[in-house]
This record gives sequence, structure tokens and C-alpha cells, in this order.
Amino acid sequence: MLRIGLDIMGGDFAPREAVLGAVQAREELGERLHIDLIGDRDAAMEIVKEAGANPIDFDYVHTTEVIGYNDHPTKAIMQKKNSSIALGFELLKERKIDAFVGAGNTGAMLVGAIYSVKPIEGIIRPTIATIIPKLDGKIGLLLDVGANADCRPDVLFQFGLLGSIFCQLVHKMENPRVGLLNIGEEKEKGNLATQAAYQLMEGNEQYNFTGNIEGRDIFDDKADVVVCDGFTGNVVLKACESFFYIMKKKGASNDFLDRFNYEDYGGTPILGVNAPVIIGHGISNAKAFKNMIKLAKDMVDTKLCENIKASF
Repeated sequence: MLRIGLDIMGGDFAPREAVLGAVQAREELGERLHIDLIGDRDAAMEIVKEAGANPIDFDYVHTTEVIGYNDHPTKAIMQKKNSSIALGFELLKERKIDAFVGAGNTGAMLVGAIYSVKPIEGIIRPTIATIIPKLDGKIGLLLDVGANADCRPDVLFQFGLLGSIFCQLVHKMENPRVGLLNIGEEKEKGNLATQAAYQLMEGNEQYNFTGNIEGRDIFDDKADVVVCDGFTGNVVLKACESFFYIMKKKGASNDFLDRFNYEDYGGTPILGVNAPVIIGHGISNAKAFKNMIKLAKDMVDTKLCENIKASF
């Protein structure tokens, strides 16, 4: 039995969309998947009934305490021990669930992961990654997208390995190509951090480094994994989101543009901690929550964390 914990109190449309996403995920993935709904039990059971599902198909960890988006992540985790996020990480730490999913305070999710299940030994900084659509219909991975605004060269080197392992196992890519996001393709380009990172990545035997790529190359076929610091990655991610919504408002639509819809990818995995953790977008709807749960399932099934441990 695979057991996934879901924070139903996080997100702009909590708890309804989270619970509906859990119902959809269980319908698609079957009885092998067991979901613990962490939050307001009475509200959750009512939503499950309205969706035509059986409340006994889920377990409930009751709380109405929430870590808000404006709460300080570290203080909130320490002070709001009965919050849905804190309880979720407690269950994960005690191995009562195999993975934890939530769309609440991103900082609190990161802090909770680092202080509960902790980083894998040898990893300097865990990272968060996001799927990027490619022009040829395939997908790529961009990391970091916000967890680490400043990165040393050895941290960027490790991001390349984390992204490569994730793409191999979860997305079944064979020998994924890793590129370093820079202001030019030449190895001498960039700031001191990217220049030094290039030296570490070049010729390494742990993953397939193919050199620098520029911003215009992110969506083509030059690299499967794009490595950058969290400041740069977050700017790229938010710019893409803005472009998607602007084009939608103008009524534009095509196959490639539609693949920027966050709902199709669910959430962002935290890579480098000892258990699968997925962070969702604050505006996540039921479809997004369903896909977060499916991603968590894939991370458990492929033993992603165990494989990362072995590599480090």
C-alpha cells in the first residue's frame, strides 16, 4: 500500500480543490493508493460525499490550524505544531506516509522538509525543480526555481546530478543532457559562479554535461536539464507564467502555449531530501492536486530518494 499525505488546508481554494483532486487521483490510480487528508475532517468528508466518493476510502488527520502565506516559514513551523503542514511533515518523518503534498506556504514546505526528513547526506542544498515544455513535444527540467537565490559552483554541480537522476527515473529519459544556463555558450562567459561551475561540470562522469545554454535555448532541444541558481530560475519561471496568462487573456492558443499550463504538471518536487515532497502552486485546482499526487506516486515507485542517496 502506497500512502500519500495531502495538506488540504493549503492553497487559495482550500480545502475543496485539494479534496476533489484527491478523489480524482484515487479514481485514476486505484485502491493501491491510500491518501491521508490532513486538515478539517468534517469539511473534507462533506466534499468527498458531494463528489460521489466514499469517505471511508480516505484517512483523516484533523486540524483547522493553517500556516498562512504571510507567516514566517521557520517561526510558523516551530510555533504552529498543529498546522496541516507541520502535521504532514511529522507523519513523513515517522514514516506513516510515503510522500507529502501541499500547496501552502512554499517557504514553510521547504523548511519543514529540511528540518523533518532532512537533506540526503552529501547534498549541500536541496533544490526545487519545474517541468518546462519543449518545442518538439518533449519536456525538460529547470532547477533551481527559487529555493536557493545564491549558489556556489559545487551546489550548481549537484543540481545537475539531481536533475539528471530525476529525469532518468521519473520521466524515463535515457542519459539526459545537462546544460548550464548562462549569458553565452562559451565556457568563459558568465559570472564567477557559473564559470567555476562549468569547470566542475565539464568532463565529469556522473552525468551528461553538454555545456552552457542561453535563455533562448531553454525550450528547444539543446538540453533536457537546465541548471541555474534559484534567483535566475524563479525569474524565468514567473516570466513564463506571465506570458502564458497574457496570451490566454488575448485569446491566443496553440499546442505549445497550452503546455505551459501548470495544472498539467501539478507541482514542484523538492530534490535532495530523504522523502518525496511536492509543492503546489497557490492557485492549484483539483486537476493540479491530482497531478501532484500522481507525481508523488511516481517518485515513490521509482525509489527516487534511494537512488539519489546511492549517487551521493
